[in-house]
Amino acid sequence: MDDVQGRADSRQIPINKVGIKDIYHPVRIRDRSAGEQHTIANFNMYVALPHDFKGTHMSRFVEVLHQQEREISVESFRQMLREMTRRLDATSGHVEMSFPFFVTKTAPVSGVASLMNYEATLIGEIHEGREETWIRVVVPVTSLCPCSKRISERGAHNQRSHITIKARVQGHLWIEELIDVAEQEASSELYGILKRPDEKFVTERAYDNPKFVEDIVRDVAVRLNAEPRVLAYVVEAENFESIHNHSAYALIEKEKEVNRG
Repeated sequence: MDDVQGRADSRQIPINKVGIKDIYHPVRIRDRSAGEQHTIANFNMYVALPHDFKGTHMSRFVEVLHQQEREISVESFRQMLREMTRRLDATSGHVEMSFPFFVTKTAPVSGVASLMNYEATLIGEIHEGREETWIRVVVPVTSLCPCSKRISERGAHNQRSHITIKARVQGHLWIEELIDVAEQEASSELYGILKRPDEKFVTERAYDNPKFVEDIVRDVAVRLNAEPRVLAYVVEAENFESIHNHSAYALIEKEKEVNRG
């Protein structure tokens, strides 16, 4: 049959990304505590298209995805990126894989165990043979306003916050390690279940550890600067303000001075 997509194109305009979006696939993700967990991932898969190609072969993206075993790690994710780029005869490729990630957490006083869910993403890019792998995780936390604590005779306002870390990594880095960094640098971490003694503990912990969004992103950046497996990062903090109808927001982006090869 005639391969229409394989025909030449005369418009002389290359396409940066062409492929498929929002395809779901069951996966098994490696985790630090239980070894692996089953979840559903949403994939975006793209390649660059040269100016003289009319189109790409969309079915090959799905074939590459279905050829993978269900257990996905950063290492197998890189292999899938390479295979996609090879099958599509492309010099550049991009794969995003987003999924809910669960961690069993123990309440600080009662010891009650419960699951916390996080939004995690693996991002892989290859261009002219050079590969990059990013891990992104959104971590819900509590932040408490230092100004409110300073000026108030009773209490201080706090809010739910999201700390987002996107890190370009080399070697193996657990998703949980980035979650730990975010939670440890917040006013307080969150838990799925809290008994009354636990609620007292986290309320007082946040009160004793007030932070602005600026403090949060800087403290997380200090931790990531000291981590040799992190080559570059973007750190965001967003406070969903409890006394305003807007959010407070801060971002730090850094490319470390390392040899990229």
